[in-house]
Amino acid sequence: MMSTRYPGEVDEVYIEPFNDAPPPVTEHKPGQLPYSDIQKYFKEGYLVVKDFFKPEELDPCREDIGVMVDQLARKLYDAGKVKSLYQEYGLFQRLTKLEEDFKGANVLLFKYQKMPKSFQKIWSDPRMLNLMEQILGPEVCGHPTWNLRTKTPRSEAVDIPWHQDSAYMSNESYDHMIVCAWIPFLDATPENGCMQFARYGHKTGKVAKHECCAGPTWYIMLKEEDMEGTLGVDLEEDIKTEPVPYGSFVLFNNLIPHRSLQNFSTDIRWSVDLRWQSPKHNMGFYNIQDGILFRSPDQPNLSPDWDKFFSVDRKEVWQRKYAKSVEASTGDFDTRITGPWIGKWEIVQHNPHTDLFSKLTGR
Repeated sequence: MMSTRYPGEVDEVYIEPFNDAPPPVTEHKPGQLPYSDIQKYFKEGYLVVKDFFKPEELDPCREDIGVMVDQLARKLYDAGKVKSLYQEYGLFQRLTKLEEDFKGANVLLFKYQKMPKSFQKIWSDPRMLNLMEQILGPEVCGHPTWNLRTKTPRSEAVDIPWHQDSAYMSNESYDHMIVCAWIPFLDATPENGCMQFARYGHKTGKVAKHECCAGPTWYIMLKEEDMEGTLGVDLEEDIKTEPVPYGSFVLFNNLIPHRSLQNFSTDIRWSVDLRWQSPKHNMGFYNIQDGILFRSPDQPNLSPDWDKFFSVDRKEVWQRKYAKSVEASTGDFDTRITGPWIGKWEIVQHNPHTDLFSKLTGR
């Protein structure tokens, strides 16, 4: 019997964009990497970039995360959801204390986050864009899918299973490179939940079959047997755990399988993932939110149009566009998350997130 074909499953493969490194750039600029590193990125599908940022460049991001946590704490406290503001706790413990009182506080911060200016500055940093030129060419835009990761200790809700990023995106993302930088805001280690990658898992140019959803979460998942059978991953040799010091980050493409480990430490493993692509492939997020242009040779004095970019909230627009019953959501303290990626794959485990998807879409 033939298996049911789900929207995310396609026969097309796109090998060249993910395997063939462009020629070296001819103009040297700050932030650019040795060409051997660019070749390694294309060969293995990811690259750890060490000591790119000074602490004082990332410290403002920490401060802004602290502001977001404080805003959430006050909102929960005013609503009687938590017993205390827990102001005596620092950046790496306070959200955990809120989570003890209100299960899902970490999900609420993930769900309602707004990008602060410190993150905007990192995303459009000229040195980072110089690096992106080495991979994407002279035109660079930001992809709208960005996330602050609220990885509190021992929380199943923030343990992300194996997946390829394109499996979350519309099928139009399959044929071109989207570069992600995963930037931790402390030393990321195996104990606190650093990343694992299945190197070479992009070589076939395929998006493997995923399933939905992992345990009680909204995350899609990729079985190791499909990594091996479809993507040619050697599970013994190709799985690499990558600790990342503060000031460093990991670059990876949208086809490389990856996951985060569990956080068994006592600190929250804060991180952000930011993405870039070529403007000629600016499909945005399911035609809901466009990317933001950062660099173009035709516009040497280009300033990013942040107002236009932030005028759209992709999560709110998706719900308005596809929802048959917006009343299915229960307001500010609803810890359910849903989105169009759920409809791409077979739902093998039902939970409140998939139930909300069904209520909103009628599927």
